[in-house]
Amino acid sequence: MSAPSQTPAAAGAASNTPSSTAPSASTTNADASSAAAALKPIQVKLVLLGEAAVGKSSLVLRFVNNEFQENKEPTIGAAFLTQKCKLDDKIIKFEIWDTAGQERFHSLAPMYYRNAQAAVVVYDITKAASLDKAKSWVKELQRQANPNIVIALVGNKLDLAATSRAVPAEEASAYATEAGLLFAEASAKTGDNVMDVFTEIAKKIPLEQLLASRGRAGASGASGAGAAGRVDLNAGPGGRNAPQGQCGC
Repeated sequence: MSAPSQTPAAAGAASNTPSSTAPSASTTNADASSAAAALKPIQVKLVLLGEAAVGKSSLVLRFVNNEFQENKEPTIGAAFLTQKCKLDDKIIKFEIWDTAGQERFHSLAPMYYRNAQAAVVVYDITKAASLDKAKSWVKELQRQANPNIVIALVGNKLDLAATSRAVPAEEASAYATEAGLLFAEASAKTGDNVMDVFTEIAKKIPLEQLLASRGRAGASGASGAGAAGRVDLNAGPGGRNAPQGQCGC
């Protein structure tokens, strides 16, 4: 009599062998989705406000293109620029509205700071009156803008501090502390502290809360809101929407 076949036993042994430690397809897909979500830029709307000629446009040009134009023409209405900033494991895409400082454009400001997550209110450290105007912008934001908006008070033209300072840093800093603002002095001309301003703003944005609220609103609604109504009034030859790189803040 021939010996019984061992095939069933072998098959049974094979079936009892512990499975491989390789991750399942569902686990791999979940990890990939998580990684993709972390790398997808988080859109943050930011508005610049302040009196005319304090250097708002120069600050944002330094941040976006790392350049300075000595004789910058006044902004008409508003200009739109973007810049990406890596913070920990997230990428923030600042969508920046650079508003005109002339009084005749003041009535347009609410449509630019509406639903903004951040604002940079700029004054000129060589002009005391520009700080008073900045304070009025802060009051308007606190009264009418997003209640969770992050506001930074920035004294521009730090390069002139030694010869032409009219606003003591201590005075502006004390006001910012009292009003619950971020504060910095910077120079668009030399680049001093410009990156730091936007980095500190990025750190203060409640990103998880922002993502959660947008998730509830739905992907289609969020993408539609992000694309609506963007008009760069400085577009065309000589406009400021030049190719933009990614900052390392």
